[in-house]
Amino acid sequence: MSQILVKPLITEKMTADTEKNNAYGFVVADGANKVEIKKAVEKEYGVTVTSVRTLRVDGKRRQRYTKTGIIKGRTVGYKKAIVSLAEGEMIDFYENI
Repeated sequence: MSQILVKPLITEKMTADTEKNNAYGFVVADGANKVEIKKAVEKEYGVTVTSVRTLRVDGKRRQRYTKTGIIKGRTVGYKKAIVSLAEGEMIDFYENI
């Protein structure tokens, strides 16, 4: 199960979504489906998941100007899951720090 959840997403946008809709974001494995993600979150954090939304995030284009010319490339893309929890439940990502 730990291979399915790569890391939690802790950004300003996800924090606002957490406060408003009780939804949490995770970077997940590329081959993971919604059922596997739901089971992994419920097992890892001991909460009840009501819905899972998934999406693929494309890598951003990047370019650098060097002495030899312009180097163009892309960052790595990933799969993201937004998990909604039952009313009254929450996940504390900072408890182990």
